[in-house]
Amino acid sequence: MTRIIVVGGGAGGLELVTKLGRQLGRKGKAEVILVDRNRTHLWKPLLHEVATGAMDPGIDGLSYRSQAHNHGFSFHLGTLTGIDREAKTITLAPLLDEAGKPMVSERLLKYDILVLAIGSVSNDFGTQGVREHCIFLDSPQQAERFHDELMNRFLQYAESDTVDEKVDIAIVGGGATGVELSAELYNAVEHLAAYGFKKLNRNCLRLTLVEAGPRILPALPERISAMAHKELRELGVDVRINTMIVEATSEGLKTKEGELIPAKLMVWAAGIKAPDFMKDIAGLETNRINQLAVTNTLQTTRDENVFVIGDCAFCLQDNGKPVPPRAQSAHQMASQAYDNIMAKLNNKPLKPYEYKDHGSLVNLSRYSTVGSLMGNLMRGSMMVEGRIARTVYISLYRMHQVALHGYTRTGLMMLVGRINRYLRPRLKLH
Repeated sequence: MTRIIVVGGGAGGLELVTKLGRQLGRKGKAEVILVDRNRTHLWKPLLHEVATGAMDPGIDGLSYRSQAHNHGFSFHLGTLTGIDREAKTITLAPLLDEAGKPMVSERLLKYDILVLAIGSVSNDFGTQGVREHCIFLDSPQQAERFHDELMNRFLQYAESDTVDEKVDIAIVGGGATGVELSAELYNAVEHLAAYGFKKLNRNCLRLTLVEAGPRILPALPERISAMAHKELRELGVDVRINTMIVEATSEGLKTKEGELIPAKLMVWAAGIKAPDFMKDIAGLETNRINQLAVTNTLQTTRDENVFVIGDCAFCLQDNGKPVPPRAQSAHQMASQAYDNIMAKLNNKPLKPYEYKDHGSLVNLSRYSTVGSLMGNLMRGSMMVEGRIARTVYISLYRMHQVALHGYTRTGLMMLVGRINRYLRPRLKLH
């Protein structure tokens, strides 16, 4: 029986393995396996909400084992460390308990078709001190670490007698993550004040958003970027553009001009790369940020039995530009990879993947949502903001849920979510 292994249960990987499990695994036509280093799935664009406590991963996370049971595939907990293309095996690192003691030894899994959907991590560009002093938002664990430190800082402020003291936070990177996190932090402050944190208000937060380029949200049209910039300024964010960070210290961030931006809590959200171990893995072709080069059928350039989707794929469009690392790209790639794997199993020709840009949206917490929709409601692009943009933003997550659970379950989850808005605190307080 053909064995298909998907490594990485992110937006694209989990959608793909779910579809393969339903179509092949349930019917005994193939053995479908998901490998991931985590036990649960959380949609990565929502990690900024985990960081501020607006979302609880313990409640909103999806168990891989539960999903596997319901949709006809199996799940292996583990971290990929190597690929042997001749033997068609992958190597998973030993599993350790919290004390560092081995629970499960190194394992080899054999495959006929391998799909790599490992995603991306933050790129610190070798900047001195970043790994020691900054927090990345690449995983729920890192987001929860930020949340714990954030709560400690707010508690410290609430119990302090110093009038001039503020909660200093700096975010490096003016992309969607940095912008959305900035707005969500002000929302968190206002909610925490209602839950008994003395003295907390919008003025207690001194938040700096640093962007090396000439404007925030460079992937969006200038009008949308300017609108978001204005919204953040009105909230109280000190937005610094054309500012290069050369070092992170325990006191804050040092700029190229020698200025120190004071901060006790720092987030690095500037740029992405595929994990370092992916560089030239198994002799496959990679680019300078470790992404695996693929053909337009999403197969690696050096092995037709290895597919790559999502942020770790370096896929060139017809215009010569690479497919951008976005959730919508991963969703589209998952659908095309599914069609091509099915075609490969049936000895039919594979079809090329074409990226369709449906636009980008940025959610500024409850304050505003802005963005652009491309090719959906009219030719070219349409700028959207306010309630329409918010509705479309939420619908992107609902589409992901539908791909994983179907319409009925997603509808029930939406109902439960509405009920929980009245039963649960607005923020995770622990």
